[in-house]
Amino acid sequence: MSNQVMDLDKTAMATGRKRSKISISQIIAYVFLGLLCLIWIVPVVFGITTSFRSQTEVVSTGFRLLPVTWITDNYTAILQNTSTAPIMRWLMNSIIIATSHTLLVVVVISLTGYGYARMNFRGRNALFFALLGISFFPAVVNLIPSYKIIDALGWVNTSWAMIIPGLAGMGNIFLVRQFMLAIPKDLDESAKVDGASHFRIYFSIMLPLIKPVLIVCALFSFTGSWNDFLWPVIVYTDVDKMPVTAGLLLLQDIYGNYRMIGQLMGSAILAIIPTLTLFLFAQKYFVQSINLNSGIKG
Repeated sequence: MSNQVMDLDKTAMATGRKRSKISISQIIAYVFLGLLCLIWIVPVVFGITTSFRSQTEVVSTGFRLLPVTWITDNYTAILQNTSTAPIMRWLMNSIIIATSHTLLVVVVISLTGYGYARMNFRGRNALFFALLGISFFPAVVNLIPSYKIIDALGWVNTSWAMIIPGLAGMGNIFLVRQFMLAIPKDLDESAKVDGASHFRIYFSIMLPLIKPVLIVCALFSFTGSWNDFLWPVIVYTDVDKMPVTAGLLLLQDIYGNYRMIGQLMGSAILAIIPTLTLFLFAQKYFVQSINLNSGIKG
């Protein structure tokens, strides 16, 4: 009897030590994650609060997380400036460009992914992996050829220069293809027996099943188009037609040199609101995209 009690005591002590180790590791993980959050959040909070400071306070107080006096004059000046820095026009341009680009990306990558995953043709895999390998080259290599093409098409200073390039991104096509490969081909065979064409299978069967990965690719495409900086600076010279990222570079010349830092920060905050809102409402799809089989129920 005493041996059984001793065994139970040893088991309880081992379990307690194990629990203590788990709790300590969790504490370390939480502390590490908390520090990372601070590293990311503090600059954003400082930028937001700076947009509510007066220029005098920005110059005199230096680094201070919260302003002494909260003002909205910076945002009023931003919205009233419709000549040299039309921030609202830039935001509308970015919304039109990013939305159009995203919708076309969804159409292109879903059709392309279906072709690589469900249709059999000579050289399918070789072509796919060749294009995938080429996509690893740095994007800066294609800047001059891409600009030459855009200039030849007459798309400089137009929205097409931002909407069309990058529609067939191999990263997105790879995700869609892998997602489709996880879907049983029995669905295709059953549909073909009933007389369904490839387009019917794509539209009625595949699109509903690959919705999670398409939403993720749409989010990536929207944020990528919205945050693109180098390309719009190259293809836009007309102030009224610029997207917001190219406009922010122009604002650095107008509001820089510590003359209107509050208005510069306010413009940057306005520029991140659409993508931040989109992420808050669609973040669950990022988690779903991790599991390539999440499109199959049951």
